Amino acid sequence: MDDSFKPLQGWVTFAGCVLVIVVLYWAQAVLVPIALAVLLTFVLTPPVIWLERWIGRVPAVLAVVTCVFLLLGLAGWGLARQADHLADDLPGFRLNILAKVADIRGAGKGGAVEKIQETIDDIKTDLGQTSAPPDGRASQPVVVSTQPVEGLSGFIWLGPILGPLGTAGLVVAMVMFMLLERRDLRDRLIGLFGHGRLTTTTKAFDEAGTRVSRQLLMQTLVNLAYGVAAGVGLSVLDVPYAWVWAALGAALRFIPYVGPVVGAGAPILVSLAALPGWAGPLWVIALFVILELFTNLVLETVLYAGAAGVSQVALLVSVAFWTWLWGPLGLLLATPLTVCLVVLGKHAPGLEGLGMLMADTPALAPEYGYYQRLLARDLSEAADLVERHIKTEPPHTVYDALLLPALNYAERDRLEDRLSPDEEAAVIGATRELLTDSAESIRRRRQVPQRHPPSRRDNDALPPQPLRVVGYATNGVTDELALVMLGELVHDLPITVEVAAGPLAAADLVALIRERAASVVCLADLPPSPPSKTRYLVRKLRAALPDLRIVVGRWAPVSLADESSEVLRVAGASLVASTLLETRTYLHGLVETCLIPPPQEDALHSTERNTDCS
Repeated sequence: MDDSFKPLQGWVTFAGCVLVIVVLYWAQAVLVPIALAVLLTFVLTPPVIWLERWIGRVPAVLAVVTCVFLLLGLAGWGLARQADHLADDLPGFRLNILAKVADIRGAGKGGAVEKIQETIDDIKTDLGQTSAPPDGRASQPVVVSTQPVEGLSGFIWLGPILGPLGTAGLVVAMVMFMLLERRDLRDRLIGLFGHGRLTTTTKAFDEAGTRVSRQLLMQTLVNLAYGVAAGVGLSVLDVPYAWVWAALGAALRFIPYVGPVVGAGAPILVSLAALPGWAGPLWVIALFVILELFTNLVLETVLYAGAAGVSQVALLVSVAFWTWLWGPLGLLLATPLTVCLVVLGKHAPGLEGLGMLMADTPALAPEYGYYQRLLARDLSEAADLVERHIKTEPPHTVYDALLLPALNYAERDRLEDRLSPDEEAAVIGATRELLTDSAESIRRRRQVPQRHPPSRRDNDALPPQPLRVVGYATNGVTDELALVMLGELVHDLPITVEVAAGPLAAADLVALIRERAASVVCLADLPPSPPSKTRYLVRKLRAALPDLRIVVGRWAPVSLADESSEVLRVAGASLVASTLLETRTYLHGLVETCLIPPPQEDALHSTERNTDCS
């Protein structure tokens, strides 16, 4: 797309989002029942599938829907009856309520509360005096009376009931037909998105159904345990209608954030009215605090963690949005709708941003997070990332996983003019410092007592001589630091890596290799720089030293790795490695096959073997 249309594209996207929100709000009378029906269909599909094997589809749907809505109706009727009984019992709690009010008033006398109250009363008195009319006569209020409408006035009380009953009836009807026609609806939706996206659509439907069902199942188990514990605790504390409050609290926990507060607030208020003194209500408060801590830190961690696949911040924002848009029912539907949006962002092209913003998976890969912290000059958090990787992953993978990719990304950004040379130097300097710290941490974990511990096959065998490796940085400081990482990675092997001070001409490098009697040379050339200079060096080295093992380190993460290493192999490279670990494995193989003499092999044969391997 032309650059001139990019600002217009942003405004079109914004206008489209606003239009969607307006439609969601304007059509909530239709969309909310549909959303509730879809949610209940997700929940009821597993028992319907299980039951229809025995009695058929239509009887299974009718039986499950009838049982569920009958139980919900009986539960609502029971709670209403208990609320009526509680209202009848409230006059008996009058003495407890008056005693607690007197205690509160007594605690406020002579203190800051009383002074504040006196100040407010004085302000009210002054305002009353200044607002009086000049002639001292009080104004007469105007009374507006309405005449009752004749005819249907006796049925006005049905108005508040017909709306919820109509919505409930619509939801029940849609749930039944969605369960009966679930296969046909699935096929129609797949056909709507096109046969070319059959795999993506199928995966999206399966994942959405699995996540929503699993989230609701885990939440049901957590709420059931919470309700049983609350019922037992409230019964022990002699709170009236203990199991009613326990059932209400368990049901309200399906509403995120607000539900647990309301569910705990009702029995606390009842305990204040019904229980004498303050000890009982305080024990009730302590009970719910302990239950919430246990539920959130233990039960939800074991049963519910990761079930929804939504980050807590995204869920909180989603709850606020859907509550603002659809009211209390939006609060109830917030979590399932957010789960569906996360799945949509994962599978739908162009909506990947939704998954990145709302999913509970890390937004940045570890190497990007580490590089971003280096760009922000936050050395402390970058060190924490390195230390966390060393503790949770194989320690020797930290170089390929975090430290080396930062050098590749810095070089890429400098070549593309997104990073200045000074900023690249800062990244290199920070990585050099963290390399020292990480190497010390890895050595402590390995508990290596010395650099090259002696390894003898028997008492008469000679100790192996270290494998001499000359490292050369093709393009400067970045490649040189990568060779230092290689030296640290082979620290526990009988291998010495000597980094040649550069830059060197090809003839000088050949002379240095002969002087050091090295059997292996490692040319470090980090992508994305082109390997043309390295290919030239490989040709010169192969021509001058035909028996030399030439290792080319084109070390980089997958996103920047070379598509093919054939050019360097044709030039004469023995190995073109894409990771430091691959290079270590190759050098370790040379040590095992060439430098360790077999049992009862004399020194002469050992020397000849080393000569052949060089």
